[in-house]
Amino acid sequence: MNRDKSMAAPRKLTPISEAFDALLPGLNQVADYEEVDLLSACGRVLAQDCVSDIDVPPHANSAMDGYAIVVGDQQVGSVLKITQRIAAGVVGKPLKQGQAARIFTGAVIPEGSNAVVMQENCRIEDDNLYIQQAVVEGENLRRAGEDVTAGRKLLQKGHRLLPQDIGLLASIGHDSVAVKRKLKVALMTTGDELIEPGTALKPGQIYNSNFYTLYSLLAALPVEVLDFGIIGDDFDSTRQALKDASVSVDCIITTGGVSVGEEDHVKAAVEAEGKLELWKLAIKPGKPLACGKLGNAQFFGLPGNPVSAFVTFALVVRPCLLSMLECESIFANQYQMKSGFESAKSGERQEYLRAMVSRDKDHAVNLIPYSNQSSGVGASLSNADGLLIIPPHCEVKIGDNLDFIPFNEILN
Repeated sequence: MNRDKSMAAPRKLTPISEAFDALLPGLNQVADYEEVDLLSACGRVLAQDCVSDIDVPPHANSAMDGYAIVVGDQQVGSVLKITQRIAAGVVGKPLKQGQAARIFTGAVIPEGSNAVVMQENCRIEDDNLYIQQAVVEGENLRRAGEDVTAGRKLLQKGHRLLPQDIGLLASIGHDSVAVKRKLKVALMTTGDELIEPGTALKPGQIYNSNFYTLYSLLAALPVEVLDFGIIGDDFDSTRQALKDASVSVDCIITTGGVSVGEEDHVKAAVEAEGKLELWKLAIKPGKPLACGKLGNAQFFGLPGNPVSAFVTFALVVRPCLLSMLECESIFANQYQMKSGFESAKSGERQEYLRAMVSRDKDHAVNLIPYSNQSSGVGASLSNADGLLIIPPHCEVKIGDNLDFIPFNEILN
């Protein structure tokens, strides 16, 4: 991938990295937290460090079905007396020299025992155990605290809980956890042409798909969504809706009305009622993104085209919402993959192309852009696997390394 630095144009638009430099320090962060039960905690942001009070496992136990023995009391060909049977959840009697205990996976190792011989390496006759293979001390045992030791910090404040974290917390006996309260987010769409799905379209109308996309993206985050409906293309009603929302939420998200057309009133309403801090990013799609403040509420005005709304939410809004929750990791992971296509030199904006992960005739994995990159083609989002990134003024050749953001990195 060849980047022609001499072609760099004077910056009129804000590069996305500079946008975060401007946005992140000014975000209002949530201080409040609540205690929630574990089954309600997945996806929430930890408000406190999680430290274990116990060892896991709390006692040495058998890693498999077999026979507990005393190493040093046996050798190949030795015969030991089976004196007891220990199932999981049962505590057996101390093991003496010359004895063995039938034991099952997860059962507590009896006092005196220091190894478990696999049942496949034994021969049993009546109550006698014949050792057929040498056993070393500690073999097939899970030591107490092997997984977690008491006093260990398991999860850090700001960590966003994953399903496996919920299991980890349960393993140390927690039935609840302290997490940041959910953000309250007002969601409104603008445009006289919008109607709700389930209604017959009239000439000039389109369905309000952006609301459903954004609502679903927000629902995957630790937020409470407040539906402020469809706002008509009118300055006064737009300003009033923004004012009403600003008194009760942490964040306001709108779509449409942020360009400079005569029917685009959101930008002007924000400037009249609050403060516009950022407008127009050097990205494609999604240039007319507006960010600012309305009272204490953070404002994000997304473009109206469905792909632009999706991309700007994924790239900008999602990280900002997670930052407001003091999440330790706010940006989606990017991965380098090979280009399976060629393209002419890009323009001054960083491009985010909807792309599919494909395999060429040699079964090598590479990236192929969706055939139609128009910001109005919402179907491309369902057909693609993620967003490939082309920096400004770059020419792409087959086999070039490109940064790629899989959708599964931004949809949760």
